[in-house]
Amino acid sequence: MRYERQAAFDRGELPVFLDATRDLREGSWKVAAPAPGLVDRRVEITGPTDRKMTINALNSAAKVWLADFEDANAPSWSNMVEGQANLRASLDGSIGFVSPEGKVYELGSTLATIAVRPRGWHLLESHVRIDGEAVSASLFDFAIYLWNCGKLQLERGLGPYYYLPKLESHLEARLWNDAFDRGEDVMGFARGSIRATVLIETFPAAFEMEEILFELRTHSAGLNAGRWDYLFSIIKKLRNLGAGFVLPDRNSVTMAAPFMGAYADLLVQTCHRRGAHAIGGMAAFIPSRHSREVNEIAFAKVREDKEREARSGFDGSWVAHPGLVPVCFEVFNTVLGDRPNQLEHPGPKAIPSAADLTAIEVPGGACTFGGLVNNVSVALQYLASWLGGSGAVAIFDLMEDAATAEIARSQVWQWIRNRAALAEGVIVEPELVRSVLEDELARLETTLGDRFDVELYDQARELFIKLALDSDFPDFLTVAAYDSIK
Repeated sequence: MRYERQAAFDRGELPVFLDATRDLREGSWKVAAPAPGLVDRRVEITGPTDRKMTINALNSAAKVWLADFEDANAPSWSNMVEGQANLRASLDGSIGFVSPEGKVYELGSTLATIAVRPRGWHLLESHVRIDGEAVSASLFDFAIYLWNCGKLQLERGLGPYYYLPKLESHLEARLWNDAFDRGEDVMGFARGSIRATVLIETFPAAFEMEEILFELRTHSAGLNAGRWDYLFSIIKKLRNLGAGFVLPDRNSVTMAAPFMGAYADLLVQTCHRRGAHAIGGMAAFIPSRHSREVNEIAFAKVREDKEREARSGFDGSWVAHPGLVPVCFEVFNTVLGDRPNQLEHPGPKAIPSAADLTAIEVPGGACTFGGLVNNVSVALQYLASWLGGSGAVAIFDLMEDAATAEIARSQVWQWIRNRAALAEGVIVEPELVRSVLEDELARLETTLGDRFDVELYDQARELFIKLALDSDFPDFLTVAAYDSIK
C-alpha cells in the first residue's frame, strides 16, 4: 500500500479524507477511558534507553517517559538488548549507574510512567530470524518488553504502554491492534491492558486520525503530534511534485506555518471528540552549559511553543532534556490547574480541511546558503554519531535524532531535485552540495581535534552522498545505514 500511495503522490494526487470511512467519522464512539498512569500527561520526556538516561528520565519529574528504541536510538544489537534489560532493571529495582567521574545515579521514589516506542514497520531485526528471514523490528521490540515487563507493570498498577511510530494508515493500526490482542492472550492479560499512543508523524496518517483511533479504541491512549517526522514525511511524499512543494530552511518551518497549525488543530479536535489524549510535539532545544544567552533564547522558544499547545487544547507535551521539564510544567499547570487534562476542550473552532493540510507554504520562508550548510552539517554529524552507536545527539544546541536528521538530508535531496534558488542567488546543484560537504568535513576535523573519528566520518560521508545525492530517494536513513551498525 505504501508503494501504491507514493505512486499516487508522484502523479500529483494529494491525499483526502477517506470516503469509505465517512460513516465511522460521523459516528458516535469513544476510545477506552485513560489507563492508570496515563491520565495526567502534562509533561513527557523522550530519550534513549541507555542506563544513565533511563535513570535520569524516570527521575525527571515528567509524568511519562517515552523509552525510545526508534528515532533516538542507534539499533545495534547491544543497544537493543541492553535497553530492554535496563527497563526490566528499572522495574525490579536493580538498576544503578556510576559515571567514569564517580557520580552515582539511582532511582528516586517518584518515577515517570514508562511508554516504549518500538521501531517502525519498515525496520527489521536481523539478529533474530524465523525460517532464515529477519523478524519485524516492531514486533521484536514490542514482544520483548511485553514478556519481560508487562506483568511487573501490571503489578505496579500500571500496564505495558507503547508509542507507535511511522504509521501511514488505519490498516497498519489494525495490524498493531491484532498484535496487542495476541500479546494479551499469550500473557493472560485482560483485554485493554496494553495501551498505545500513536504518533501522527506521516503525511498520510494525518488524513486517517479518526480511523487510527477507532482501530485501536480498546488499546488507545491517544495521538501525538510528531511534527519533526511529519515534516520529513511531507518532503518525502511530495518530493517529485515540483518547486511548489519545496520547503524553505528547516528551522523556519515552525508550527506557525498554516499547514502545520491545521495539522495540530485537527489532532486536538479528533482526539477530544473521541475521549483520547492529544499530546504535543517535542521541544528540541537543550540547555547549554556554556552560554546564558543561548539558554535564554532556548527557554523562551520552548515556553512560546508550549503555551501555543496548551492554549490550543493539548493535554501535554514533550521535552528532550530534563532541564526543560519545569518550563513545560509551568505552562501546562497555568492552563490545567488541578485538572489532570483538558479532554473537555473541543480544540479550535475552525475544522481544518484536506486543502488546509495540503497547502504546503511557509510565509516569509526562504532557502538560504546557511540553511544548506546547516542541513549538511547536521546530517553528517548525526550519521557519524549514529554509526558510532548513539542515536540522540546535541548539535548546535538542539537535540537531533533520526527524525531531524531525515529532514536535513531529505531537504538537500529536494533542493537538488528542484534546483532550488537560494536567497543568495545560487542554484542548489550536486557540485555545490559536494563542496559544502567537504568544507564541513574539514571544519569538523579542525574543531573536534582528537574527537574526530576518521573512519566514522568517512562512512558518514559516503552515506550522506547516497542519502542526499542519489537520483533515487532512499526512504529511510536508518534502513540505508543498518548494515553498517550491526
